[in-house]
Amino acid sequence: MKIKSGLFFFSLICTVLIGTTGNTGCANIVPPLGGPRDTIPPVLVSVSPRDSSYHFNANKIVFNFDEYIDAKDMHEQLIISPVPKVDPIIDYKLRTLTVRIKDTLQPNTTYFFDFGNAIHDYNEENILKHFSYVFSTGGYIDSAGLSGKVIVAATGKPDSTLIVMLHRKLDDSAVVKEKPRYITRVDTNGLFSFRYLQPGTYALYAMKDEGGTRRYLSRSQLFAFSDSPVVVGRPNNPITLYAYAEATETRSSTKTTTGAKTPTKTPEKSKEKEKDRRLQFQTNVGTGDFDVLDTVHLQFTNTLQVMDPSKIRFTDRDYTDINASLYHFKADSTNRLFWLFYPWKLDTKYHLILNKDFAQDSAGRKLLKTDTISFQTKNETQYGEVRIRIPKLDLSRHPVLQFVQNDVVKFSYIFSTQKEFRSRLFTPGEYELHILYDRNRNGVWDAGEFFYNHCQPEIIQIIRRKFNVKGNWDNDTEIGL
Repeated sequence: MKIKSGLFFFSLICTVLIGTTGNTGCANIVPPLGGPRDTIPPVLVSVSPRDSSYHFNANKIVFNFDEYIDAKDMHEQLIISPVPKVDPIIDYKLRTLTVRIKDTLQPNTTYFFDFGNAIHDYNEENILKHFSYVFSTGGYIDSAGLSGKVIVAATGKPDSTLIVMLHRKLDDSAVVKEKPRYITRVDTNGLFSFRYLQPGTYALYAMKDEGGTRRYLSRSQLFAFSDSPVVVGRPNNPITLYAYAEATETRSSTKTTTGAKTPTKTPEKSKEKEKDRRLQFQTNVGTGDFDVLDTVHLQFTNTLQVMDPSKIRFTDRDYTDINASLYHFKADSTNRLFWLFYPWKLDTKYHLILNKDFAQDSAGRKLLKTDTISFQTKNETQYGEVRIRIPKLDLSRHPVLQFVQNDVVKFSYIFSTQKEFRSRLFTPGEYELHILYDRNRNGVWDAGEFFYNHCQPEIIQIIRRKFNVKGNWDNDTEIGL
């Protein structure tokens, strides 16, 4: 009866529209707009074999959901423990996801499938978070667990892209040659938690596994290790791993200059040819005011065969030579980076006059003509005064205060006998404050080393609030650890 009434009402509307508009057909039907957006992820309706099955011997697992599903990054998201030698094949179509097992299952073993955030609905992409499945090939499911935290040692921050691994074999080479027994992932807070473990003694590691090999193959990988094996099945002390990479890239904020200027009317090909013949270098002095807390440097594209500081004039604003005993140049080990050390004065203009043969690189390139680099230092009002007191600082751990921006250390201060840092001139800006516990007392953070002496990286502690240095201001604070 309701259906018939609806049809009558629909016909009546069409008749009215026809009479009003003079058309011979019914009006276009537009679906109603509005309504709440679907925010509910797919719901599992059934799975075969059932979750938490004993004596599992099937070769596939079929999951049925209440709506059409899709999957993203299944290869990266799906974690199976124990780690199989042969990965399963994953198929999904409409409302069904099928896992086809290709590995030989071990007897009396608990298997845990963690799909992470791979599964979502087809239309709105609502993620089915932390979806998992467990079964046992024996008569019980292992219930032991292990949890802890992983911190990136160089920054003091977590990295949710890391995985944590448990190895049965305790020798160091296992982390290179073999896949681990168990794997879990790190969350956004750096926390990890293993479930359904078989009790026993394991070597514990964490690393960034971009290639999906589950092996530590490069010293440039973020990697962490426990000093001693962990015993699963009995209480453990809180576990924190500190990840490090032995090979890191140095980020530079230099601005580019290319020695002698090229006339703007030179044809393009001639410009390129001339550019190829002249010495190429970068410097950190640009059009803005130079920071008196910084050090002028010249960075060359190629290794220098000749560098003669006597052919560099360093002058004041009036081109009067500065006393050579007050400054000096220093080169790095590659002979490509040179620093000029000098006690810069505020609000002062300087000139570096480079003779055309002051330097020559490995390809014989020199400047085409004498070049001048001019720059002006900042004035006092462009700096803030800073005073930071840390009463509970442990000086026996050789602490170093680091001012950090965008994960780059902009300034460091080594504490010796006082628990206070004070500077009359400091570059304004917002900083993260870190405390480096400098084990070898060289003033910089040092990575760990695993294979030869099991040396852990140096630890950095983050101060959990930003420090904003205002220009022309007394910036005073006390920090509690």
